[in-house]
Amino acid sequence: MKLIITGATGTAGLETLNQALLDKDITEVISLMRKSSEISHPKLKTIVHKDYLNYSGLEDVFKNADACIWCLGISQTQVSKAEYEVITFDYTMAAAKAMLAANPNITFIFLSGMGADTTEKSKTIFARVKGKAENALLKLPFKRLHSARPGGIVPVNPKKKMPWVQTALLRAMLFLMPKYAIDTVQLAKAMINLAKRGHKDFILENQALKEMAK
Repeated sequence: MKLIITGATGTAGLETLNQALLDKDITEVISLMRKSSEISHPKLKTIVHKDYLNYSGLEDVFKNADACIWCLGISQTQVSKAEYEVITFDYTMAAAKAMLAANPNITFIFLSGMGADTTEKSKTIFARVKGKAENALLKLPFKRLHSARPGGIVPVNPKKKMPWVQTALLRAMLFLMPKYAIDTVQLAKAMINLAKRGHKDFILENQALKEMAK
C-alpha cells in the first residue's frame, strides 16, 4: 500500500507517520509538508508543498497512492475564525477533489474530532467547521471515506515536552474517562487500519477508533 499523510508535524500526524513506517503492509509513505522533514526512512518520501489550495503537479502522486490520511489542522485558539475555516475546510476539500480527479479509487481518512456538528449550527467554530467538512466530503464520490472523531488525544511520543500538569491531566483521562480519550498510537493505528481495510461506518467516534486500533 502507498499512503499519503498530511499534517505530520502535528501530534496526531507525526505518530501516524511513525506507525505507517512500522507497518509491513505499507510499502511507501508520502508526506506532504510545507518544509523538508527531519525524518529519514527508506519507505518515506517527503514532498514539500506550499499551496494547500492548489495541487497542480501532484496528479501522478495521487494517481499512484492507495489512500490518504488527512491530519492537517490547527487549534481554533491559534488562528482567526476565517483562517481556521480555510485550514480546516478549504484545504481539505481542495485536496480531496484533486485526489479524486486523479484517482477515483483513492481512500480518504479525515481526522475530525469528538463533538463535530454536522448540523453546522454549533456556536463552537471547531464543531461547526469540522461538521461542515464531513458533510462536504460525503458529497464526493469516494468509494471509501471515513471520518475519525477522537476525544482527548494523549501524546505517547510527544515531539515537544508538554507541561507536566497538562500531561498528567491527559493521562488521567485515559484511566478515568476512557470513552473520551485516546492515545496517539491508538489513533494512528486506527486511521491506518481504516485506510487498509475500511469500516461499515463513515464516522468513527472515540471508542470505535480504539477498537479499530486493535
